[in-house]
Amino acid sequence: MEHTEMTVGDLIDHLSACDRSATLRLAMNPFFPMAHRLDQVIQTEGRDGSAVVYLAEGRDADAQLGTLPPEVAVQLAWQAPVLAPPRRPRRTACG
Repeated sequence: MEHTEMTVGDLIDHLSACDRSATLRLAMNPFFPMAHRLDQVIQTEGRDGSAVVYLAEGRDADAQLGTLPPEVAVQLAWQAPVLAPPRRPRRTACG
């Protein structure tokens, strides 16, 4: 299966459906999902000469915001939904 990379146009299309005043975060590491504050957008030239845009987290100590909210990890398919265990009937006091 061939992997296709998201383009800047794809990103703009996705972002155009979002609230323009929403805070932007970067979700990283599907095995230990973390949220990061986005700080920079850099365009450069790739190894093949094509344009590449990088989204980078900040250098500040608080750039990593902590674990990703579970509902986001589920939407990204990085984690399976966790269901509460079924409830058992309560025991009654025998007396």
